[in-house]
Amino acid sequence: MADTFVVIGGDAAGMSAASKAKRENPELEVIVFEKGDWVSYAACGMPYYVKGDVDDLDDLVTITADEFRDERDVDLRTGAEVVDIDPDAQTVTVESDEETYEQSYDDLLVATGANAIKPPFEGLDLEGVFTIHNMDEADAIEDYVTERDLETAAIVGGGYVGIEMAEALSEHGIDVDLYEMLPHVLQPFGEPVAEIVEDHLREQGVNLHLETAVSGFDGDERVESVALEEETVPADVVIVGVGVAPNVELAEAAGIELGPTGAVATDEYGRTNYENVYAAGDCAEARHVVTGEPDHVPLALTANRAGRAIGQTITGDPTPTGEIAGTAIVKAFELGAARTGLTDEEQAEEAGFDPVSVTISAATRAHYYPESEELSVTLLADRESGRLLGGSVVGREGAKRIDTVATALHAGMTVTELQNADLAYAPPFSPVWDPVLTAAKVLSGKLE
Repeated sequence: MADTFVVIGGDAAGMSAASKAKRENPELEVIVFEKGDWVSYAACGMPYYVKGDVDDLDDLVTITADEFRDERDVDLRTGAEVVDIDPDAQTVTVESDEETYEQSYDDLLVATGANAIKPPFEGLDLEGVFTIHNMDEADAIEDYVTERDLETAAIVGGGYVGIEMAEALSEHGIDVDLYEMLPHVLQPFGEPVAEIVEDHLREQGVNLHLETAVSGFDGDERVESVALEEETVPADVVIVGVGVAPNVELAEAAGIELGPTGAVATDEYGRTNYENVYAAGDCAEARHVVTGEPDHVPLALTANRAGRAIGQTITGDPTPTGEIAGTAIVKAFELGAARTGLTDEEQAEEAGFDPVSVTISAATRAHYYPESEELSVTLLADRESGRLLGGSVVGREGAKRIDTVATALHAGMTVTELQNADLAYAPPFSPVWDPVLTAAKVLSGKLE
C-alpha cells in the first residue's frame, strides 16, 4: 500500500506541497483537508476585487478544487475540518457535514494559515463591520459596498490591508477615515516611506487619524459611527485590518512546539518537533536571512516556496524551505511602497548591529527622458562590517527595485559590493546610476 501524505489547509502552502509531492511520486496517496470551500486563491487580490479592478471573485482562484482532483489526482476534501492531531498514533480526526472520522498518515503538513485579529471592540458584530482575510469576507464587503448608498467609511489599521482598502473604498466615492494607533502607517516600512505615503493619502482625500485608538463601533443593528476616546465619527461601513495571528491552536493542542513569535517552530526543512510532521505558510516560522533568528512574516511567496520544498522533502529529496527577508510591496493609490530586511535603526540595534542609514531621492529614468519620477530609497547597513541590513523604497514608479536590495541581502553583500553591482542602464528605464546604486554609494561614503 502506498504511503499517505496528509495536508491540513488548502491554500498556498498546502496545495503547493500536495501538488509537488504528487508530481514527484504519483503513487503517493495525497489527502488535503480544507474546512472551507475555497482553495488556492489569491488573498492579496481581494482589495482589488472590492475596488472593481477584478471582475469576478472566481478570477482570484489559481487552480480550482476540481482541477486538483481531476488533473492532479489530489484527494482534496473541502468542507472537512481537522479537529485533532495525534502525532503518536499518526492520525488526524476530521469533522464534515456527513461524519466524524480518523485518517492515518505517514507524513503530515500543518498549513492552517492565519486569521484576522479581532480586537475586543464594542460593536464588532454590527452589520457593516468587516475584516478581510478570506474570500467570503471579500465577497460580503463587495456586496455591501455596491448594493448600498454609502457615504463614509472607517478603516482601523494602517498596514497593507488598510492602505489597499482605503483606495478600494475611495474608488466607490466613499469618504474614508483611516485610524492608526502608531505614529505612522506602514510601520514595517520605516518612517521615510510612511511620511511620503501619508502625504499622498491626504492628497487623495483620505482622512488620517494617527496615534488614535478606536474603542468600538456604535449603531442599532447596522454600524453608524466609530467611537473614539472623546468623540464619535460617522461611518456607514468599517474595515478592521489590524493584522493577523497564526492559526496554531490545533498544532499546540497536539504538542507541536511553537517558536518565540507564537507561530509553529520549524527547522530548515519545515519539520516540527515531530519528525514526520511539518508546518508551512502563515502558521509557521521561518528563519530571517539578516538576523538568523526565527521570524513570522506571513506572505504568499514564503508559503508557496515552503510548501513546494516540503513536497519534495517528503518524497525523498530533502529541500530547505528557504530563508526570508520580509520583502513586501504595497500599492497606495498612485504610489508604490516596498521594504526588505531591517528597515530602521532601532530594529537593527535590537538585532545586535551598529546601524547606519541614508535616505536619498533620485530619478527613476534619465533626467531628460519623459515621465521620470522621483524614487525615495532608504538603505541600512552595519557600521563595523559594512554588511547591508535592509532597505525601503517609495515612489510613483520603480518600487520593484526593492528586489535588488532583497537579492543583495540573500547574498550577504556589503554596501560597497551593492554599489559596484552591474545594473542595467538605458534612459527609458534608469539613469546611469540607478537609485539603489546611488543610495549604496552615499551609504558607503558614510561608512568610511
